[in-house]
Amino acid sequence: MKPIEFSKDDKAALIARIQHHFDSELDQPIGLLKAELVLDFFAREVGAAYYRQGIDDAQAALARRIDDFSDDVYQMQRDATD
Repeated sequence: MKPIEFSKDDKAALIARIQHHFDSELDQPIGLLKAELVLDFFAREVGAAYYRQGIDDAQAALARRIDDFSDDVYQMQRDATD
């Protein structure tokens, strides 16, 4: 999997959210560098799992739509021969 890259603005917003979470939920304020390291770690180590799950979900949704389409085509064929 290619590395997850964020735009400069998105990365800054995510880092701010990490800092806020550490401060408000863990009562542990962290600086910009530590928050960036946390973001990089999760993007690298955990992001792939979420990415794979998203791909699996998309593939399942597409398979359901293809099945529905096949059913519709079959029904049109039956209607055309009746």
